[in-house]
Amino acid sequence: MFGLFKSSGPSVQRIAAADAVARAKKGEIVVIDVRDVSELRASGKAKDALHIPLMLLKTKADPSSPECDKRLSVDKPVALYCASGARSQAAGNMMLQMGYKEVFNIGGLRDWHAGGGLVNPA
Repeated sequence: MFGLFKSSGPSVQRIAAADAVARAKKGEIVVIDVRDVSELRASGKAKDALHIPLMLLKTKADPSSPECDKRLSVDKPVALYCASGARSQAAGNMMLQMGYKEVFNIGGLRDWHAGGGLVNPA
């Protein structure tokens, strides 16, 4: 009976911010900020992160879209963040549905910074 609630496929994994920072520095993972533009202007963004607002994710991250960001690949791990981790979790689920194989949730920009990640002004 409890098996009804099990996921049958890949899921978005939580990643420690320090691990995300280290992997991003090595080029092993693509970091994506899914916050909106006003949030970016107010607090900056993680150094070298792609900015793809959640509302544009289906267009900018879907490999079948002609507008897909060329820096993304379904075969390269991605780590997402927002303000608190809720939108990045939703974005991660969307990316899994689009075929991405390894998707991580950092949480919020504060987590990134607390993990040693640099934050650039917008």
